[in-house]
Amino acid sequence: MVKSILLALSLGLVFNGCLGSSDKEEEKWHSFIYPDKQNTKRNLKSPMTFSSLNECKEESIKQLETMGISKTGTFKCGLNCGFHDGMKLEICEKMLAPTEK
Repeated sequence: MVKSILLALSLGLVFNGCLGSSDKEEEKWHSFIYPDKQNTKRNLKSPMTFSSLNECKEESIKQLETMGISKTGTFKCGLNCGFHDGMKLEICEKMLAPTEK
């Protein structure tokens, strides 16, 4: 009887662990370019999303170089961002600046 209960509990934990890992939300990173480091209220959001933070950083650096604002501008990468109608701004789960990890 005890063996049956332990077996049932073990199987339950195994199946629950397998199901829980597949429910993880996919990461979508967004690049926010700030043409002026001193004015963080003005930014350009990339229309593309990136599957990793590293991809977002690399593309943001390329965009700063393409725009010719590598020295005056900066960027941040936001995780799973969406526009909030009530607040009229982008809300992200996490926002990371170039030096953050």
